[in-house]
Amino acid sequence: MSRYFEKISFEQFKKDIKNDKELYEEYLLPKRSTKYSAGYDFYAVEDFVIAPGEIKKIPTGYRAKFEEDEVLLLVVRSSMGFKHNVRMTNQVGVIDSDFYSNLKNNGHMFVSLQNHGDKEYVVKKGEAYCQGIFMKYLTVDNEEKIDRERTGWSSLEKSGDNDE
Repeated sequence: MSRYFEKISFEQFKKDIKNDKELYEEYLLPKRSTKYSAGYDFYAVEDFVIAPGEIKKIPTGYRAKFEEDEVLLLVVRSSMGFKHNVRMTNQVGVIDSDFYSNLKNNGHMFVSLQNHGDKEYVVKKGEAYCQGIFMKYLTVDNEEKIDRERTGWSSLEKSGDNDE
């Protein structure tokens, strides 16, 4: 079984975040904070601030490799909602196993957060702001065979299903 997080390529990092090799080398990969934690904390590559009412798209710097019958769910840390009224704009991010080999963006995952509170939400470099939870999923027994595979966005763009 193979399941892990890794950094996106430096070429993708330069496109999506910054041309800074030192920053690329030093940012942290996701990890669980306790022995029985379900979620892997995602850590900020750089400081960011979300003003009240603002929506911000956060580049994680991560991609994830996992089994075909698994999904990676991205959710906010519970303290963000309770203490700061910050939520993910899509509530739960769903990352499919074939997103890892996305040719368009090197499998780079982003998180979109919205501040529903009345104060700025400040995250410092290296602080956790999101978590990823791996889960098995089931499919129906009588499903028609699906031959289409993700090779980038091209096959999904034709069907209009390109929201990831």
